[in-house]
Amino acid sequence: MSEDSKPQVFPNRWADATGPGDRGPARERCGCIEYASRTQSPTRFHPERQDTTAPGWIRLLELIEEAAADGREVFKPLVELTAEQRRQVVTLPATIAELTSVKHLVLYGSNLVRIPPEIGAMTSLEEFTPYTSYRLHWFPYEITRCLNLRRSTVSSRAVYGNYKQRPPFPPLRAAATDDRAADLDDVDPGVWGATAIRTCSVCDERVHGANLRQVWISLWTSGADVLPLLVNACSTACVDALPAPTEGYVPTPHTGGPDIGQPPASFSPPRLKRSE
Repeated sequence: MSEDSKPQVFPNRWADATGPGDRGPARERCGCIEYASRTQSPTRFHPERQDTTAPGWIRLLELIEEAAADGREVFKPLVELTAEQRRQVVTLPATIAELTSVKHLVLYGSNLVRIPPEIGAMTSLEEFTPYTSYRLHWFPYEITRCLNLRRSTVSSRAVYGNYKQRPPFPPLRAAATDDRAADLDDVDPGVWGATAIRTCSVCDERVHGANLRQVWISLWTSGADVLPLLVNACSTACVDALPAPTEGYVPTPHTGGPDIGQPPASFSPPRLKRSE
């Protein structure tokens, strides 16, 4: 075989981000997004609650405490967990707010189904890598508070409203009703997207059940990805204060569901305008 005919070998960019293997998969299978089908069933939030007694969760708390104490700039917590422990983690602890020195957060191949709003407190974050986290279909609006975020690597086919397939967003309750006056410190994640909703995604004021307004918005969050963001707003005024969605997506904040009209699917991603 000549030099010219040798197959090109590409390096594995994520070789140091996967963690040790052991018996059993490191993540659950997810059928929310139907990649191979022309018809997409309605979607809903993952209903899983985090088991805070699981060894994987307890180890993750320790790793976050260590990273906050030593001020590290790159945080790859999953490489310190076994496959079984990684499977036990479906969200991140609120203590990620303490990771104010972290510039690169690596969550490659996670079993996560949601990211907590406390990610917005990671003010040094420049790069976010939840690549191949196929059960992670949306992100909290609070990630827009990470003003230094410039790079991300997301499995875009797995997110709601992605430009290649346009899977529908889970429906949200658009108007206040009596049952929403209840305590939002303990809610059904399969309905609300979280187990608790405490502060407004926009103004950071306390949210009371009767005042909660949930909407979806698709925005550039870095120079690479347009992500579907869930907004928990405390008022209509805070919803009205949201920025204009990225061109090529639903043009206004919306409440999801299969009847929300999305632009046609395309294999050409929208371009980031300089003004954005």
